[in-house]
Amino acid sequence: MSLMVTTFNANGLRSAARKGFFRWFQQRSPEILCVQETKAQRHQLAPEITDVPGYFSYFNDAQKKGYSGVAIYTKREPDRLETALGWPDFDAEGRYLRADYGRLSVISLYLPSGTSGDHRQEVKYDVMDRLLELFKRFRRQRRDFIICGDLNIAHKPIDLKNWRSNQKHSGFLPEERAWLDRLFGEVGFVDAFRVVNTLPDQYTWWSQRGQARARNVGWRIDYHVVSPALKDKIKRAEIYTGEIFSDHAPLTIEYGLDW
Repeated sequence: MSLMVTTFNANGLRSAARKGFFRWFQQRSPEILCVQETKAQRHQLAPEITDVPGYFSYFNDAQKKGYSGVAIYTKREPDRLETALGWPDFDAEGRYLRADYGRLSVISLYLPSGTSGDHRQEVKYDVMDRLLELFKRFRRQRRDFIICGDLNIAHKPIDLKNWRSNQKHSGFLPEERAWLDRLFGEVGFVDAFRVVNTLPDQYTWWSQRGQARARNVGWRIDYHVVSPALKDKIKRAEIYTGEIFSDHAPLTIEYGLDW
């Protein structure tokens, strides 16, 4: 058996739909799709977005319209859903959605960006601190986790084209990279993509300026963060760049799992 899971920052689900994303999604037909940055509340979305044949769909919307938001599309109805962590500031922005299937949990997660200024960078650091403690709790549970999402951090120089000039920019700051070192080190989670693909020039986001995508001047900031027990189940990974649905590309990983 295999389980295909796709993560995708849509930068607006309605915009991605107009660019053909849902046609591709139905053709690709992963068992689970995790979406970040829906930029809409469910009631604002057309039925062809919310009611995809063969899938259950669940949304955690930001209170602010046109902002943030995450979703999960799944071929199997979850045993349990979780939409809040009990952090009012974070929960209000619609950045977390968890679906449980037996002992497997799949999470769509969208970390704040710090690029808009020092205040948002401090918010990002605060969320990172809280999430690290949450991830430690996850590791103590007898569960397997696939945490999908846009972490807004490139981990190592191989993960972005212009790493030297970005060492003082949000997304590649030493403190951010050290957080991923801890997540993939002492906490024990695994960067699933790098288990099966260690090549350079593998990116999931490109600036919309300066022909960055055409020149593949990108960043790898979208992840599958998985429990160590799943490491040997990772079969292959694909960043789909054949069409442009967003400033991010969909990342699909296939797991040798009977879910």
